[in-house]
Amino acid sequence: MSIHVKFFASMRDLMGDDRDIDAAVVEQQEISTVDDIWNYCAEGKKRSDNVLVAVNMDYVDGQTLVKEGDEVAFFPPVTGG
Repeated sequence: MSIHVKFFASMRDLMGDDRDIDAAVVEQQEISTVDDIWNYCAEGKKRSDNVLVAVNMDYVDGQTLVKEGDEVAFFPPVTGG
């Protein structure tokens, strides 16, 4: 199993394609929170405070714990009118 990471809109431009983080990497890199996933995927890029994050389609913050099989999505704030 793995954690599936998705990037939407400008996040995709910044980070590239979606990716899967396999279980061995999760354990080896000690990935346990959303912030850990960002740091692993971003390779030094800072995450803006207004970036929205969802785990399994529920909005969460950076300290939310993740587990194998979760889907984590990063996307910019959505505006409408």
